[in-house]
Amino acid sequence: QVQLVESGGGLVQSGGSLRLSCAASGITFSAYAMNWYRQAPGKERELVASITTNSGRTMYADSVKGRFTISRDNAKNSVYLQMDSVKPEDTAVYYCNGRKRVFTLDVEYWGQGTQVTVSS
Repeated sequence: QVQLVESGGGLVQSGGSLRLSCAASGITFSAYAMNWYRQAPGKERELVASITTNSGRTMYADSVKGRFTISRDNAKNSVYLQMDSVKPEDTAVYYCNGRKRVFTLDVEYWGQGTQVTVSS
């Protein structure tokens, strides 16, 4: 059974920091590119950050570039999102996603999400 379990969400003041974690089980974690998405109320889910299987490349949405850092530890089957200098507009449910290309198909799994609320 595949599970992606996020943790670390909560309430933080504007300008503060938060570190999200996502622990994976039931998959060969090192074979999956990992992503953090977020969805704010009334908005579509958006990609926040991505990291390749061996951490060789990372990608960030323009809205978080320079403030958020994605990292992974394949030995611990975990991916992290360090959120610094947070803003009220970062308030959303944050989801962990793992994706692997198998021939022409994407195999992906989602966590249940963790709420991040930034107060002004």
